[in-house]
Amino acid sequence: MKLEKEKVIGFVWQHILLLLSMFFMTFGVALCVRSNLGSGVISSIPMSFSLAGEAGLAPGWTIGGYTNIMNVILVAAQILVLRRRFEPIQLFQLLIGFVFGFLLDVNMWITSLFSSYETLPIQIIAQFLGATVLGCAVATEIRCGSVTMPGEGIQVAIAQVTGKPFPVVKIMVDTTLVILAVISGFCFFGRWPWTVVGPGTLFAMFYVGYVVKLVNPHLHWFDRLLDYRPGFRRYIYGLARFIYPKKEG
Repeated sequence: MKLEKEKVIGFVWQHILLLLSMFFMTFGVALCVRSNLGSGVISSIPMSFSLAGEAGLAPGWTIGGYTNIMNVILVAAQILVLRRRFEPIQLFQLLIGFVFGFLLDVNMWITSLFSSYETLPIQIIAQFLGATVLGCAVATEIRCGSVTMPGEGIQVAIAQVTGKPFPVVKIMVDTTLVILAVISGFCFFGRWPWTVVGPGTLFAMFYVGYVVKLVNPHLHWFDRLLDYRPGFRRYIYGLARFIYPKKEG
């Protein structure tokens, strides 16, 4: 009975930390979108459709709403690719994806309070800060060990079926999403959507991965936090000592 209780507490705690990681992930994505220098890859298509919605050329849904739709499509694509190899637990990606879309809308509202994002220096700062926060949050999200995000899930599925290395598949999928975002821009507005797919998009594609590699070796504190089991008798001071133990000698 005690073991089952520990498992439940561990599962809940793991996903609380996942939720926090996703909040900062979407905060980074929102800053990249606000920069108007080009959104991140995963948000490029939703942003294009959201802008079309504001212009009355598509349903007037938020970028988070379109992200939810895209996540459903990506999970459906995994089922088609994997067929019988698709594990039902991976349907949990739909819930994770829905939370991601909701938090993206929340952070789009939060970032709208910061600045007008009209001057180039502010736009560059927003893009750089957004990509940095996104990279750090992705690193902690991976450590949480839950199911992947739908965008990552389709990449894993294709890699399993084709036998191609995951980095190669990731580049292929990311490139496809960017191309589709550009095509949607031409379909809706008759021109290249520079605020959707711009220099910031290319920067984020490479820089976010670099940040993940840079941060990963320094996340021992987060591993300790994952192993922590919160309870009513433990206080903030005790948690801090658990994460940062005193060095002997």
